[in-house]
Amino acid sequence: MNRLGIWILAVRPRTLTAAAAPVFAGSGLAWHHGHFRFLPALAALVGALLIQVGTNLANDYYDFLRGGDPQDRVGPVRVTQAGLLPPPAVRRAAYGVLGAAFLVGIYLVGVGGWPVVVIGLASLASAVAYTGGPFPLAYHGLGDLFVFVFFGLVAVGGTYWVQALAWNPAVLLAGAGVGALTTAILVVNNLRDRETDARVGKRTLAVRLGVRGTQGEFLLAVLLAALVPPLGRVLFGWPFGAFLAWGALPALAGPVSVVLGFREGSDPRVLLPSLGKTALAAGLYGLLLGLGLALG
Repeated sequence: MNRLGIWILAVRPRTLTAAAAPVFAGSGLAWHHGHFRFLPALAALVGALLIQVGTNLANDYYDFLRGGDPQDRVGPVRVTQAGLLPPPAVRRAAYGVLGAAFLVGIYLVGVGGWPVVVIGLASLASAVAYTGGPFPLAYHGLGDLFVFVFFGLVAVGGTYWVQALAWNPAVLLAGAGVGALTTAILVVNNLRDRETDARVGKRTLAVRLGVRGTQGEFLLAVLLAALVPPLGRVLFGWPFGAFLAWGALPALAGPVSVVLGFREGSDPRVLLPSLGKTALAAGLYGLLLGLGLALG
């Protein structure tokens, strides 16, 4: 693999749907309320993608540093652990990408004011604290909560704010739907890595809940995402177009079947296709929800 291919591998492009989904949903809601603004929406998308890439690179580096990626780990190659890139280069890249996100944030602060300062700094700090720092969130079972809050509630709310410059409680419902499916990606990932994570002291929620509890978490995430359009219709008068988001749910039929069929001692490699399908469903859900709200 050439140098460019290795860096693309490190970025983990398939995860970028999780960053784009809340921007689509938040922008669709802004359009529905007559507040859509193209440049702030575009900047929010670029910033979200940069934060996702920076988080991926930071995870690659800090998991290697903490021994969180053992040799027998199943899943996509981690470039630092595999020796494909030197650790200092991955660390510099992570902070460089997050620095670029900070620059995008300066523009958004000019648009949205002090709330964007709070959102931006908290997002950047959490990107590093996910696996780095003195209290890495992922190692203490807080990764799922982090993803739900920052890739759901905060990302949708922030996207809406920089366009509308106003608050609307509907962003919490839209953010919950997107955040639920984004969290579902992590649930599949952590179920796959449950045994190796437990061995290296990475106490993810999947390690704490066990197989059955993790299966329940996955189902709860899918159910919450499915309930968001009808709840939006009842609570906030969302148009029927919001039900377009249900178009993403058939993509989860396979992952639901595989996750529920997983048992203690099963080969974790059976979960690999479900990870990609869940990521695709999450991105499609955010896109269709935003499109349905905008068309309405």
